Amino acid sequence: MDVQTQVESTYAGKPTGAQIKWLEKGLAQAGGKLPLFDEDGQKISVRTVNSCLKQGWVEPWFNNPIKPDWLVCKLTDSGRQIITKS
Repeated sequence: MDVQTQVESTYAGKPTGAQIKWLEKGLAQAGGKLPLFDEDGQKISVRTVNSCLKQGWVEPWFNNPIKPDWLVCKLTDSGRQIITKS
């Protein structure tokens, strides 16, 4: 098993602190919508968004016609479960 595979299998299914913080924000929003920006007005890291998508914790909600490069996501059932178990 190569190093990358080891790293991926070690962290598969275990959200990081940044991921938990972002995912928790969807629990209180209608439809589980997740914010594009943090509380300081900084855009949520693409790395955080993409890793949560890869894990199946979030899914794209709709295309943003004003900013098509911004991915609007919502929690999945798996995402809700991982947060309530964390």
